[in-house]
Amino acid sequence: MAIDWQQLAEKYRKDYIADLTTLVGIDSSRDDSKATDDYPLGPGPAKALIAFLGLAERDGFKTKNLDNLAGYVEYGEGDETLAILGHADVMPAGKGWHTDPFTLTAKDGNLYGRGTSDDKGPALAAYYGLKMLKDQGITPKIKIRFIIGTDEESDWTGMNHYLDLEPAPTLGFSPDAEFPLINGEKGNVTFTSTFTGTNGNGLVLREFDAGLRENMVPRDAEATVENGDNAQLTADFDKFLTDAPVTGDVTTDADGLHFHVIGKAAHGMEPKNGINAGTYLATFLAAQAFGGDAADFLGLLASNLHDDSRANKLGIAYTDKVMGDLTMNVGIMTFTADKGGLINTNFRYPTGTGAADIETGLAKATADMNVTLKQGREMVPHYVDPADPIVATLMDVYRQQTGDMTAQPEVVGGGTYGRLMKRGVAFGALFPGTQDTMHQADEFQPEADLLKAMAIYGQAIFELTK
Repeated sequence: MAIDWQQLAEKYRKDYIADLTTLVGIDSSRDDSKATDDYPLGPGPAKALIAFLGLAERDGFKTKNLDNLAGYVEYGEGDETLAILGHADVMPAGKGWHTDPFTLTAKDGNLYGRGTSDDKGPALAAYYGLKMLKDQGITPKIKIRFIIGTDEESDWTGMNHYLDLEPAPTLGFSPDAEFPLINGEKGNVTFTSTFTGTNGNGLVLREFDAGLRENMVPRDAEATVENGDNAQLTADFDKFLTDAPVTGDVTTDADGLHFHVIGKAAHGMEPKNGINAGTYLATFLAAQAFGGDAADFLGLLASNLHDDSRANKLGIAYTDKVMGDLTMNVGIMTFTADKGGLINTNFRYPTGTGAADIETGLAKATADMNVTLKQGREMVPHYVDPADPIVATLMDVYRQQTGDMTAQPEVVGGGTYGRLMKRGVAFGALFPGTQDTMHQADEFQPEADLLKAMAIYGQAIFELTK
């Protein structure tokens, strides 16, 4: 069957944008403080899942909602299943937006809004690829399941729930990364360093707060300091701002000095793309006369973690010729004088190193501190041979649709649902040369790119199931 997939995708432009408007309009960031039996991760993720499944029901697909934690759309029959795994949740919007993050906004050919790039825009494009097959009357020779998770941006509770109830897929792709194709993903592990809340004599670190999620470079950082020379600290901070690649301000009231630093948010898989406001603020404060655990908290950030995405200062830098560098993101930093503090560090690591080596480096850096280290969830490196038919087929489709005959599969630090399948890869929808705004303020995806991705997904699903 000869189909002009890009011409066909163009016919769905208006409907696609209307549906994306609906999905972006839901703040689907996880919020455990609002969790209920009906909304186990807070109302947002569940409402986005319900909306996604509602679109498929409207279009005549079979759907199933698994306790508002995950769901799927099914088309075709057979013993073998092709899985397409997307997610309906988003990162918290954060600060710094020039548009409403939960109103789809078209400007200069781009579609702005939280989720347009990660992952509502791409996932919806993949869904429309499936819809095109159905609307064309094409019956796949194997079963297709479009699976939707609800907390890919945190600990994958939704997808784990799916795997508890349904057979684990072995073959498929996740439209949650970039083109041409991701056939390898680094390992992923997070460590939390916990401090008590003591301060020495003199300066008191009353509060310190930076970061929203472990896999996001913090844009904003704030701290409150008491018992200092306010005039001198203000002057020192102003000088610090002139020499650092951040902006900020300081105000004074009865509670002390309030510092605010603004950096640049970015996806935690490549911290060099952002500017970590938290570690920059800590670097300024660490030079002041703090004591106790406050000094250790600031010192660890300033001396061992600041501006070191490859973890050289921890002595755990590592590079693999296939998977590349180990990377480190300092995602969450909090401290209060009465409750203590924590530093959350997220590592993406290649084959050849792992959690034990990372813990050794952190333990050495904190050996003289009153610190408790705790390892979080770990995902080991994932790799699919470029010769595997799923890689070959998807790469062939990408080359046909783009004309880029030199494109090759890649390995990244991001973690997608693709790694849940033995023969799973990540496939789009960010095109080479398009600015990556995932996890950032003013997240966007070019409208033309999303339509082109729809065409690619349509042909890809067709080729994999014919």
